[in-house]
Amino acid sequence: MHVESFIGNLGLWLGTLVRFIVETLNGLFGAITEAGSNFVDGMARALGMDTSIISIAVLIIGLLFLYNAVRSFIRASIIGGVIWLVLGLWILSWIIS
Repeated sequence: MHVESFIGNLGLWLGTLVRFIVETLNGLFGAITEAGSNFVDGMARALGMDTSIISIAVLIIGLLFLYNAVRSFIRASIIGGVIWLVLGLWILSWIIS
């Protein structure tokens, strides 16, 4: 009889531990998701763009083009830098109003 209560208590303790871990991770990932959502909403409001996945992807592509323009200018490749710069600004002008 005493062994059954020990096994029952062990199961109860293990279940409580698992529940605590799951609830902690749920809260952590919920906070990270909320922070990411607030960041994207604030950035979209500041730039005057939509918060869709396509708009965010186009923004990242445009910023990568501008990054390539800076790298080209640093390497003294003026023509390549101008091409990357024009492409980056052209793409960013589509989404930023």
